[in-house]
Amino acid sequence: MASDYDVIIIGAGAAGLMCAATAGYRGRKVLVVDHANKAGKKILMSGGGRCNFTNLNSTPANFLSDNPHFCISALKRYTPQDFLELVDRHGIEHEEKAAGQLFCKDSSKDILNLLLTECEWAGAEVRLKTSVNKISGVDHGYQLQTSSGTLTCESLVIACGGLSIPTMGATGFGYDVARQFGLSVLPTRAGLVPFTLHPELKEQLAPLSGVSCPVDVHCNNEHFREPMLFTHRGLSGPAMLQISSFWHPGDLIRINLLPSVSVCDRLHEHRKTKPQSHIRHFIEDFLPKRFAKAFCELQQWNKPFQYCRNEDLEAIADVLSHWEVRPAGTEGYKTAEVTLGGVDTRDLSSKTMSASNQPGLFFIGEVLDVTGHLGGHNFQWAWASGVAAGQHA
Repeated sequence: MASDYDVIIIGAGAAGLMCAATAGYRGRKVLVVDHANKAGKKILMSGGGRCNFTNLNSTPANFLSDNPHFCISALKRYTPQDFLELVDRHGIEHEEKAAGQLFCKDSSKDILNLLLTECEWAGAEVRLKTSVNKISGVDHGYQLQTSSGTLTCESLVIACGGLSIPTMGATGFGYDVARQFGLSVLPTRAGLVPFTLHPELKEQLAPLSGVSCPVDVHCNNEHFREPMLFTHRGLSGPAMLQISSFWHPGDLIRINLLPSVSVCDRLHEHRKTKPQSHIRHFIEDFLPKRFAKAFCELQQWNKPFQYCRNEDLEAIADVLSHWEVRPAGTEGYKTAEVTLGGVDTRDLSSKTMSASNQPGLFFIGEVLDVTGHLGGHNFQWAWASGVAAGQHA
């Protein structure tokens, strides 16, 4: 039976479009299908609409996976520098914000347009508003029953992402396909996601909504030194999003509120030089006033320094350096940037992204159990895994 296409890719996101262009340039007849009405919806909303499209310092150490060696090969073969060259060829202006994090100067649309232009040049077709209802293995390939009719292909690439941000159309479709063809799927959970708090603490911290401060947060032998943001629901900001990927329900997180300060020494010094001032005044030297006031009320620190004994100062220093919070949970998939877990990479080739037991079936991007830290790493995985599959599909 002659196939309609050499390659069909399900999912018109970052990984799927990158794969389509790569396969198209090899002379393959490529179709990308997506049930959404727009390609690259998550690209458009990422980085506050400016798309943090890679991280110059991205290494395999920036990724979580049950099989940590899997991502090394693809990331080595397609580097941030490779994608940056593509961005420069398209004349897209960009800027480095935090160390290594590259953003569009103008808009995320620039990256989406780059991908769609590359697909066009490579002769890859993108068909939107097309849902896939059934996939069957047939001789020399796959048959898809879709809302726009029956399609066949030699190679089928699953690039439809994880469960994060369901309002953007995220579903568990990719995991269902993996299971259908005998691949294992590891348990999934929301990653890079804000924390929610138990009612009492949430109420006590409510006045701080909108306050941001630089912290060093620890959980399960991982730590990140980034800003933390108080919200009306709980704790957010880069520090909390990063550590959320390592947090499990019931775990404590420990927050150093003054990571650049030798707190105990400074408290003793402050008692000597300003004995009539309050702890609040000391905290105000380093953190926003609104934070100092609310935090002192939370900890019931209300006496002047002259009445604080050495052990009192040590206890205060301990709280400021190791504030322990037990989150109620996270905001879940509705605001999570990524999905942890997913298709078990032990069932795939790290060179080609193809299923070991199922010729011609590929999985790329977020659907896999490979999750990057915040800061452009997940896009780098999309590009690298998309290219790896595109070279072999």
